[in-house]
Amino acid sequence: MNVLIQLSHPAHYHLFKHTARELIDHGHHVHILIKTKDVLEELLKSSGLPYINILPVAHRHSKAGIALDMLIRDWRILRYVLRHRIDILVGSTPEVAQVGWLTHRHRINFGEDDAAVVPLYFKTVRPFAQCLLAPVSCNNGDLESRTVHYPGYHKLAYLHPNRFTPDRNVVSRYFDPSEPYFLIRFAQLTAHHDTGIHGFTPQVAQQLIQRLTPHGHVFITSERPLEHELEPYRLKIDPADIHHIMAFATMYIGDSQSMAVEAAMLGVPGIRFNDFAGRIGVLEELEHTYRLTVGIPTSQPEQMLAQVDEWLSDLDLRATFAERRQRMLADKIDVTAYFTWFIEHYPESRTSVWTSR
Repeated sequence: MNVLIQLSHPAHYHLFKHTARELIDHGHHVHILIKTKDVLEELLKSSGLPYINILPVAHRHSKAGIALDMLIRDWRILRYVLRHRIDILVGSTPEVAQVGWLTHRHRINFGEDDAAVVPLYFKTVRPFAQCLLAPVSCNNGDLESRTVHYPGYHKLAYLHPNRFTPDRNVVSRYFDPSEPYFLIRFAQLTAHHDTGIHGFTPQVAQQLIQRLTPHGHVFITSERPLEHELEPYRLKIDPADIHHIMAFATMYIGDSQSMAVEAAMLGVPGIRFNDFAGRIGVLEELEHTYRLTVGIPTSQPEQMLAQVDEWLSDLDLRATFAERRQRMLADKIDVTAYFTWFIEHYPESRTSVWTSR
């Protein structure tokens, strides 16, 4: 089977990297197409997985530019699908649905954001989608009838214990992991669905650092440029090592949704400080069912700092979160194993029951 996997964000690389390798090991031909986005190409180069960059030009941030880029990708993927006789397209992009529909190929869109949170994505997918695969905590709105839900999260595709074992030796390449440290993340917040969404300001970031530094080292990983006074805290690492570093952190605080979920998968106490708090099904489940994260809107910086203070005073914090993580894992599946099965047995897998756990 010829499988096309489209990646448009570093998170998509992590989502599909193990599934791609399993499909290759099972004798399938996997074609990975990407665009230039942050460290995506760097991660693929390090992985050894073959890929083709179909849009090496920097992403345009205006709505007209985003639409133009999508049309360019549609055209290039369309030609690729026909030339290489692709059987099925998978990914988290509109192009998977659009090109699959145009070429009458099977197609699966993977997502973990509710329809209400990413309305433009759903608008571009709705007329063309064949099947959407999403966690049980997601609400895909009027595409629910075309959605297959599974008990898991995107981040478990690569952070499930079957797929990832934290290694202190990796952390030791950069600093001493036996000393307490905190990981702060600043997201770009410039995507179309981030309109009106805010995160950390330099002032609030400074207040947070002042709270944390008496208790350990502070490291910042950032998609956006850092102010001069924050630059000394920047974490300079191989992007492929970030999850090892996160796994041993005392605490994670950031305005990134993705890294908040990753922290929860690893049992790391995490606070997400942005205006998506209370709006995303996956994070709501992790917060209220498993108590593995806390979401606080940017209008309440004092509450965020108070939560940090409360956790700093809790000597059993990591042990408590480890127990909560085990409860979560007991309810969820090995997502990569499920993805591989679902793709290999598609379209019958849409109505079949997967029994392996």
